[in-house]
Amino acid sequence: MLVDMPLERLREYRPEPAEPADFDAFWKQTLDGAGPGPVTFEPYDAGLNTVQVQDVTFPGWGGQPVKAWLLLPRHRRGPLPAVVQYIGYNGGRGTPYEWLTWTAAGYAHLVMDNRGQGGGGKTTADTADVAPDGHGSSSPGFLTRGVEDPGKHYYRRLITDAVRAVDAAKASPDVAADRIAVLGGSQGGGLALAVAGLRDDLVAAIADVPFLCHYRRASQITDSGPYAEIARFLKGHRFAADDVLGTLAYFDAVNFAARATAPAWFSVGLMDNICPPSTVFAAYHRYAGPKQIEVFTYNGHEGGAAYDVPRKLAALHDTLGVPEAEQ
Repeated sequence: MLVDMPLERLREYRPEPAEPADFDAFWKQTLDGAGPGPVTFEPYDAGLNTVQVQDVTFPGWGGQPVKAWLLLPRHRRGPLPAVVQYIGYNGGRGTPYEWLTWTAAGYAHLVMDNRGQGGGGKTTADTADVAPDGHGSSSPGFLTRGVEDPGKHYYRRLITDAVRAVDAAKASPDVAADRIAVLGGSQGGGLALAVAGLRDDLVAAIADVPFLCHYRRASQITDSGPYAEIARFLKGHRFAADDVLGTLAYFDAVNFAARATAPAWFSVGLMDNICPPSTVFAAYHRYAGPKQIEVFTYNGHEGGAAYDVPRKLAALHDTLGVPEAEQ
């Protein structure tokens, strides 16, 4: 069943932005202080005949090491256009075998780990300490970790990692540094929008059923998924709503979208009770660059799933170009 407004209203839904006055200054200071460091590309024997895998470590927030996979077609001609992918909530870079689509299409493909979220070996820890000054309350999950102070919030670190992942891709001699797109679904879609708003050197952005959008409305109309963490936290911190939502505004993809210029492809499921459609449309309508949105009327948070891959391939071919090995 539909969980939000009818599509006609969603196409007109443009809520008043909740944007901090120092939003741009906050992010400039954040990224300026992210910390330099080397990017390493270690060969990884995945036993794949047509795909070369590299185990990547790059400096993210505060220079802390962040893991990624870089997958490359073995038979390539020179540096390739690249896709940088961000993963959904409670996921990580996993194993290389999960990420073969974009390499099969001829692109270099960097898959960023989520600090503190992914499981398995060689993952990225979230080593930040938010407790010494008393800003340490949270409900289970990541959305309210450090939520009493934007400087301490978890997504300040994760978004910084996501921005630096593009730099990591550029550091590879196998990547064409001027032909990079970002993509992701759910949390990954929200991160793609954030990066698109913080960088002016991307060729395209793809955001499927994006999370991290329009927090106030999301926390008031769904009790599913990560947005429920906000309501759970505020149920116990009754007088903190304005402060908490004020913190989250620094990490709202609606605000990043207003600063993005790369062409973008969105998707939304009208039966999505995890990332309600109005929150996606709020980001879509505010997106400043060229944009398209695919509406899946009878789908939930899965959106178009694998059936939507041809649309994304067409978008990448139009923006990144067809890789040399495929010509």
